[in-house]
Amino acid sequence: MQIRKPFPISDPKLAARLVRPQFPLSNRYDPWWIAENQMGPHPIWLTESLLGVAPLPSTARVLDLGCGKALTSMFVAIETGTQVWATDLWIPAADNLRRIEAAELTERVFPIHSEAHWLHFAKGYFDAIFSIDAYHYFGTDEVYLAYLSKFLRPGGLLGIVMPGLTAELDLIPEHLESWFPRSAGFHSPEWWRRHLSASGLVTIDCADLIPDGWRLWADWCRICSDLPLEPIFPGSKEHTVKERDAIELDAGRTMGFVRIVAHKA
Repeated sequence: MQIRKPFPISDPKLAARLVRPQFPLSNRYDPWWIAENQMGPHPIWLTESLLGVAPLPSTARVLDLGCGKALTSMFVAIETGTQVWATDLWIPAADNLRRIEAAELTERVFPIHSEAHWLHFAKGYFDAIFSIDAYHYFGTDEVYLAYLSKFLRPGGLLGIVMPGLTAELDLIPEHLESWFPRSAGFHSPEWWRRHLSASGLVTIDCADLIPDGWRLWADWCRICSDLPLEPIFPGSKEHTVKERDAIELDAGRTMGFVRIVAHKA
């Protein structure tokens, strides 16, 4: 299996489909490196949207929690000069190491295989914790932030991007019924603001929706459904098409990407 590198761009025609003026950094990355390693919504767009409101100094130690195939970790390391601990449960660390080696980032990105509730780091070790398209799987637990924040230094940054709602739902809209993942922990920015603030452990700087996030979501699903990609899991191609159709039909009324920036009190 070919291990692709983030640079240079190998397919200018596909790259042109991915150009977004709001993401000048993402536009420089090889589209097949992203497409063949994606595990959901475009991870580099989401990460750049977070860096735009949560810049990092090059001296920061960053935990990338739920990093998937470590694309977000490598992107952060390249664009900020930081050291990043690429931590995921579903992807073996050895697999991520091969991608990190291909990108020549072994001195700045460190692959870790770990579950979100079993992190083996020193208390206060990280200057920042990022989580891209993952926090909603475990962070709705009201005591989870108390656990996670132990690994963040006082004043440290917590940055989260995840699928979510424009407002809390009493009922799932009829047009989303056939797709909506009921156990996914989708909530609105205001719900997340209250949920995280209630701990008293962090100060919320930003809790909003990424502008035009639903359109980015649908665009990426459309592109992935057009490409000859190896399925992530059985039926994933069909799931991507169903997800695309649901997000396009919703057109931002219900769904989008929630972005959270907070600092440890």
